[in-house]
Amino acid sequence: MTAAPRVWELGRATLDYGRRPLVMGVLNLTPDSFFPASRAADAESAARRAEALVAAGADLLDLGAESSRPGAAPAGGDAERARLLPALDAVRRRVAVPLTVDTWRADTARAALDAGADGLNDITAGRGDPGLLPLAAAAGCGLVLMHMRGTPATMQADPRYVDVVAEVAAHLEERAAAALAAGVSPSRLLVDPGLGFGKDLGHNLALLARVREATGGRPALIGASRKSFIAGVTGAPVEQRLPGSLAAAAIAFAAGAAAVRVHDVAETVQMLEVLAAIADAGDRR
Repeated sequence: MTAAPRVWELGRATLDYGRRPLVMGVLNLTPDSFFPASRAADAESAARRAEALVAAGADLLDLGAESSRPGAAPAGGDAERARLLPALDAVRRRVAVPLTVDTWRADTARAALDAGADGLNDITAGRGDPGLLPLAAAAGCGLVLMHMRGTPATMQADPRYVDVVAEVAAHLEERAAAALAAGVSPSRLLVDPGLGFGKDLGHNLALLARVREATGGRPALIGASRKSFIAGVTGAPVEQRLPGSLAAAAIAFAAGAAAVRVHDVAETVQMLEVLAAIADAGDRR
């Protein structure tokens, strides 16, 4: 029996994750994102960073113009679009890989899709703006729905769960069902357990240990890169969290994730390619 294709459809592009997770490079257009090396201050620097990420092997890029780090206050839609749209235009002119936009606002999403974005990455899973899911369905774009408890400003204020894996899985299933009911095609949808978004160290480790269960078996995006749970285990500051980030990406590979969202593209691609080659060799025995 031939296995079903493992692809993510993003509007004009179709990306195959059958051999290894797709590597989504992070491109932050904010002055306060938690990892300074990921920031681009203007459209030209965004385009240069995009070219560098693609040269390093990124399969697609994720542009964000409103910080969602713990404690961050909303920037507002006007500020978000003022940061995003000039940079998106510059990046779209310089690279050919698919581009997703990290936003929960339908107005920003519509403008981004009109400007050449291929997908939407919504940290509120369609709860922040009721117009986003119908927009994604009508546009036929890729869509990521993430679990978050609270808001970036409040999410780390004593997060508690009875069973974090079961509760995240139930939430993602409910939001995926809402997206499908709005008309989003299953082949265009990824879910994200939201590491670091309303979770403590134990919650994050449990979700990584049980990725498939936490995502209900749906195609998953894992965003663990340089996050504070790595410091919770090792004490490493953000600048020294690459090894821990690679460990989490290896877990995502083992769990069959569709994509990993990372700051360090070249290192992640090399690690995943070696894992995939080892897996291929095992399959040929």
